[in-house]
Amino acid sequence: MDIYYVLGETPPVTFPTKSAIYVWGYNHSGQTAREDKEHNLRIPKQLRPELFGCPAGANARWLDIACGREHTAAVASDGSLFTWGANDFGQLGDGTEKRRKYPKKVKQLQTEFVKSVSCGAHCTAAIGEPRTNDGITSTRRLWVWGQNQGSNHPRLFWGAFSPNTIIRQVSCGQVHVVALSEDGRLQAWGYNEYGQLGRGVTSEGLQGARVIIAYAKFLDEAPELVKITSVSCGEYHTAAISDTGEVYTWGLGSMGQLGHCSLQYGDKELLPRRVVSLDGIYVKEVACGGVHTCAVTEKGALYAWGGGQAGQLGLGPRTDFFSCDPNSSEAYLRNIPVLVVPNGVQHVACGHCHTLISTRDGRIHGWGYNRYGQAANANTAYAWFPSPVDWCVGEVRKLSAGGGHSAVLTDACSLKELCEFRLADCVTISNAHEIEDAALRTGSDALARLCERLREHYLDGAGHKNNR
Repeated sequence: MDIYYVLGETPPVTFPTKSAIYVWGYNHSGQTAREDKEHNLRIPKQLRPELFGCPAGANARWLDIACGREHTAAVASDGSLFTWGANDFGQLGDGTEKRRKYPKKVKQLQTEFVKSVSCGAHCTAAIGEPRTNDGITSTRRLWVWGQNQGSNHPRLFWGAFSPNTIIRQVSCGQVHVVALSEDGRLQAWGYNEYGQLGRGVTSEGLQGARVIIAYAKFLDEAPELVKITSVSCGEYHTAAISDTGEVYTWGLGSMGQLGHCSLQYGDKELLPRRVVSLDGIYVKEVACGGVHTCAVTEKGALYAWGGGQAGQLGLGPRTDFFSCDPNSSEAYLRNIPVLVVPNGVQHVACGHCHTLISTRDGRIHGWGYNRYGQAANANTAYAWFPSPVDWCVGEVRKLSAGGGHSAVLTDACSLKELCEFRLADCVTISNAHEIEDAALRTGSDALARLCERLREHYLDGAGHKNNR
């Protein structure tokens, strides 16, 4: 890969922009692209440009990052897509079912300029434009591959949308996929045993794509069409945001992940239904995990709801499931959104049993299941409350959480940040104190925290060795 800027585009800042990808957590299938033999990698560490065929020290940039259950995908700023990790169902898009611990470019998409990527449990979907595009007409289209997608290679997929429909976003769940068009329509396909396709019915077997046409704002009113601006798939449920900032959820709700006080169909909601407890709150981002859901408001507040037995809601240890009973003694946990962080949140990502957020002050926090270090720096099996992830340098642009691993894409958009990036690459235990001192004096908080964590990590490791 030799080109790092989009052809024809002018960099938005005076200084060159550089990105970094950090991946950490469970590494059984090589999904963290790390050489370490251990399966739990608790230190977020930058993936070197050499892993992607770039020269050392190259001003590499990245557009997107996504984590599946045990695979990872990243989009470079020249439109190339790289995948690595598990490949049991062909989710890496190389035509095989052999797992791979190092990133490799998806050759079938070399004629496509990939804009974004989404990873499900065992499938992958990407949005791209033909490289032969005239630069005027937008032809953003969808490619799918892996489990239930009909191919181990990327294949062009229109589904229920007419050809040349502009695709805005795609999200993959455990066994279903939902795509959003530029004009605000959703189409869904895959399995529908819990109503996760939003069709008003459940059904057995693999289902073809169909546009969702009914959204229930109120239970006592007829469903209507709503314009959608964002969508997220959980394991067996789905959430979407309307153009007025309202949240709609549907699918499996047995753990309260739909955010409704009661469900119409046992433990399921078959049509998209508005989360009424968020009435009057403008939501800008929503993320679905295995059995929990999170939303970030326009003002930077974070709400969470659903199953929290592993701490993924950030509300502290719980020994039981959340109750649907309005008369429950713990009424504030009856499947309705709970305020977790009151302000300052920029982005959120939900993994199978853990959650990540980035804040406006440049910090990254995580909580939930943490056996492999995927949620926090702390060496604990569970992080019950928001805990720091302080090994990353740069401005956070994208968070992603998978089955047991996590990824962060950060940017350096100023000379100061570029210097921080360069110094971060050079930090060792012998010079960490010196670099930390300089970082504190110049207000380079993220770099200072990285040095501090590095020294703590090595000192802790030395202590363990001496105690053996």
